[in-house]
Amino acid sequence: QVQLVESGGGLVQAGGSLRLSCAASGTILKINGMGWYRQAPGKQRELVARITSDGRTDYADSVKGRFTISRGNARNTVDLQMSGLQPEDTALYYCNAIIQPSPWSNPGNYWGQGTLVTVSS
Repeated sequence: QVQLVESGGGLVQAGGSLRLSCAASGTILKINGMGWYRQAPGKQRELVARITSDGRTDYADSVKGRFTISRGNARNTVDLQMSGLQPEDTALYYCNAIIQPSPWSNPGNYWGQGTLVTVSS
């Protein structure tokens, strides 16, 4: 069974920084890509940033130049360095990963429980 566990959320003032981390554990053959999504109150979940297994990255326009996604040395982790945070960045941030658990299973889409980021003005 695959689990994604996030950490690093919290309360920060506008202009501040936070670093989110996510670790995948369980039965994992291959991780095809990892990313971060967020959902603000009353809004749909949206992509923040994602990174492929070969290091290609993709960012939402609203976070380009402020957020940086990276894979950890362990290859089963992904971090999101957030700087220049603004109140509109307040949301529940979810880790996402495309994982193939075993040779005889198809890749699946896995989600963490979410970590709350609150930015005060």
